[in-house]
Amino acid sequence: MKVHQADLQISAVSPQQYPQAILSEIAFVGRSNVGKSSLVNSLLGRKKLARISSQPGKTQTLNFYLIDEKFRFVDVPGYGYAKVSQQKRQDWGKMIETYLTQRDNLRGVISLIDGRHAPTQLDQQMVDYLKYYQLPLLIVATKTDKIAKGRRQQIKSVFKRQLQLDEQDQVVLFSIVEHYGQAEVWQWIREKIS
Repeated sequence: MKVHQADLQISAVSPQQYPQAILSEIAFVGRSNVGKSSLVNSLLGRKKLARISSQPGKTQTLNFYLIDEKFRFVDVPGYGYAKVSQQKRQDWGKMIETYLTQRDNLRGVISLIDGRHAPTQLDQQMVDYLKYYQLPLLIVATKTDKIAKGRRQQIKSVFKRQLQLDEQDQVVLFSIVEHYGQAEVWQWIREKIS
């Protein structure tokens, strides 16, 4: 999909700060440093719209990106970041839970998991949480270019088994370096926002 205009509309921590709920939204969730901002930038054809950091835990707000004035991407703070206080993690958890469970125009969630490793307990909890609330879900395995080509397809079956995914649940292998997976992610997004 060709994106003509994409801008950070607002960074928010509470529903009072969210943009009006008139446009469809797709949220991006995952552990800190899994590549959420990189994926957003790649999908939008931008290099620095979503801030990328080598330090985990940099995204501390819900970042709403307005795309062609038709829909939004929402970059959610990463989970599992240990170098913040317990109180800060609880605050982030409440902020994320409020958004995911109360945003009527949320059309789907893309859950990013590092494809080089087995899903963590936190990844499993997030997938279970999204399924409990019956939110449309796409699993994206990131950083898969760092895995031997012959082993890449195994990631899908391992993820489906370990995350206890249903037959219709989709796992997409994604690489910013080798430029694959983008078409499948866009296809899923188009189905959800149309």
